[in-house]
Amino acid sequence: MKERILQTLSDLRSYALTKECEISLMYHEEKSALMRFANSAVSLNTNEHLIRLEITAFSGRRRAGYEMITDLNQVAEMKQSIDTVADMVKHTQPLGYDPAVPEFLSSFADETAYDAALAEISNAEMLETFNTAVAGLETADLWMSGIFSSGVNTVAQITTRSEATQFFRTTDAQVTAVLAHGTEKWEVQAEQSAQQKSDLRPQAIHDDLAFLVERFARDPEKQLPLGSYDIVLGPAATAELVSFMNWVGFNGGLMKRGYSCMSEEQIGEQVLSDKFTLVDDPTRRETFPQKRDFMGIVREPVSFFEDGVFKSFAWTQDDADEFGVEPTGHTVGHKSLVLHGGTEDVASLAALVAAPRERDLLYIPFLHYMNIVNPTQGLVTGSSRFGALLLKADGSVEIPYNVRLTQSILDLFGEKVAWLSKQTVAYNTSSSYGARNPTAVIVPQFIRVNDMAISHANASF
Repeated sequence: MKERILQTLSDLRSYALTKECEISLMYHEEKSALMRFANSAVSLNTNEHLIRLEITAFSGRRRAGYEMITDLNQVAEMKQSIDTVADMVKHTQPLGYDPAVPEFLSSFADETAYDAALAEISNAEMLETFNTAVAGLETADLWMSGIFSSGVNTVAQITTRSEATQFFRTTDAQVTAVLAHGTEKWEVQAEQSAQQKSDLRPQAIHDDLAFLVERFARDPEKQLPLGSYDIVLGPAATAELVSFMNWVGFNGGLMKRGYSCMSEEQIGEQVLSDKFTLVDDPTRRETFPQKRDFMGIVREPVSFFEDGVFKSFAWTQDDADEFGVEPTGHTVGHKSLVLHGGTEDVASLAALVAAPRERDLLYIPFLHYMNIVNPTQGLVTGSSRFGALLLKADGSVEIPYNVRLTQSILDLFGEKVAWLSKQTVAYNTSSSYGARNPTAVIVPQFIRVNDMAISHANASF
């Protein structure tokens, strides 16, 4: 199949060379499967196979794009689309800068993040994963829901600049299991990200769910008083916060447009906690990495923060063209972000709960419906959900109703960071909208941040 894809792109390139403009072709193929559960039953079991062809035409400062859903047998239709975009570019408004045309100096193929066993996982195996994850936990009042999403992602490129091609293929899976109490209305959740089939460990999901179910069944519920708390963030909350920093923090284009909480003057300055080191590391297979970007730039690990010192912005090719800087190899569908672990040896929630503590700790595993309040301040908001715990200094545990956290990511990752766990985990942040783009962020299992205010506390679940 790889050979046929590349040959088709080569044939389309030959046709594109007859046009009076430069043409870039990007092929995207996804084979996606989704098994959804609700009310302790399979509510949806579906799969789809989609091929997209994105065609971009360049003529001086003019640029036009066209995308189609197609298949490899529809070469005539693909050529017609090249005709369409070649005509469109004549009528577009010129940009205020010279956009770079992708140019590959040599062909490159990377399938190191592809796993045949995961690509071929069966419906029966997906169902068995869920059955193992919730075995013995469902009751007449406690119902299971969740998703098992998996797929194969293929991207290939060619341009009229050269005959060289780029080819990437990855596999991914995301498992989210939820147990919800029908009358008491609380929910607990456990998740897993997988790049290869051996990453799937349903027993670990079961253990996490069982621990939370036991706590929620026996520990008292309460509405928390507003005020400041020492907070421990779980990997889901941390990964989403890192993702927001990727958006309104070190994105060079957004910084230049006034939508970032970082500035060029801060490069080389201590901005965050000295415990905070964040790297884009395309060597980490768990992040579904891309080892060259869509412009052909070889991607090496890049530090954004080292011990809290701000090192650099990320520059896509188009932003670099517009603002006259060097691109950094970040013209990609997603980065491979890794937040390094710390020194605290806390490998599980059970270990966190059992550890002695001098002060109450509010454990927030998941921030629901996170959004930006003010990008220039890095201010984000989200509410706790799916298993928050109040770990009392006396060793007891209480179950808090949902609370809202509205804080700057600069403060959450700033000087109030007390510790990060040694242990790290890949947390899947893939979106279910648009073309499949498997994404995961590697973060510490837990991060403790002291003296953080909650802005709202619910009176019930």
